[in-house]
Amino acid sequence: MKSIFSPLFLISFPLMLFFGCASNKYENVSYLEKPVSEKTSDEPLPTLNIFSPKNLKKHSKKFDTKNQKLPVLIFVHGGNWNSGDKKTYSFFGRNFAKKGIVTVVVGYTLSPKANYDDMAKQIAAAVQWTKNNIEEYNGNPNKIFLTGHSAGGHLIALSTMNPKYGVKDNTVSGLILNDAAGLDMYNYLQENPPTSNSNYDTTWTKDAKTWKNASPIYYIDKQTPPIMLYLGKKTYKSIIVSNEHFLDSLEQFQPNVEAILLNKKHVPMMVQYFFPWSKRYDEIIKFIKEN
Repeated sequence: MKSIFSPLFLISFPLMLFFGCASNKYENVSYLEKPVSEKTSDEPLPTLNIFSPKNLKKHSKKFDTKNQKLPVLIFVHGGNWNSGDKKTYSFFGRNFAKKGIVTVVVGYTLSPKANYDDMAKQIAAAVQWTKNNIEEYNGNPNKIFLTGHSAGGHLIALSTMNPKYGVKDNTVSGLILNDAAGLDMYNYLQENPPTSNSNYDTTWTKDAKTWKNASPIYYIDKQTPPIMLYLGKKTYKSIIVSNEHFLDSLEQFQPNVEAILLNKKHVPMMVQYFFPWSKRYDEIIKFIKEN
């Protein structure tokens, strides 16, 4: 649930310089017209960054798209719901764009200035904005995938699976959960009631009904988009437990889904994407092509 710290960001800087020429970057694009709640009304509206491949002809052949509209991957960062910044993850957007995926890196309001519900509303709005506008950046609005690490995994799952947030069925072609936290917050918070530590009392409130509403596991059904799930063998116990519960519930509707287990701790599950030769890129692109 920890964020990627700035020293690790420095590792990615040479890579961004080397691979930056392969993509276009559009920074701080607005996706909200107004705050999602009174709680966030005094905060700046969050924005997103878009990374689009330059060589459309080359990648159109790769994805067999005659109109040169490429698959889209929306990324939501982690940070325990109270830290993190989209600008840290340019390496992720550039690396996927270099491989032919239009990538959207979303910013959102953090706790204690927002709670989980505000964040999920913002992510849902980013999905809808992408659906409506991504063709302008050579993305295919009918091929939208979401991925998120840690808290970001929770937010992409909740915002797309809970009908409350208004993301229509078939908008999302697939979800890629990367060591996702919070998939069963109801179970976790019953055993570990929220306190001011990590702003959990603000993020989740102290109402058990709210904890259940916040848990993606309770919205799994036949409409749930295809899911690809990565889990670190050395990650936090709470993440392992919630992912196991989630997979058990998902099996009824997606019986062939299995966790891709990696011998990594929680933060390295994201750090691995610094390197464009990581096998994760090929695995995710294969998932995108198949869905």
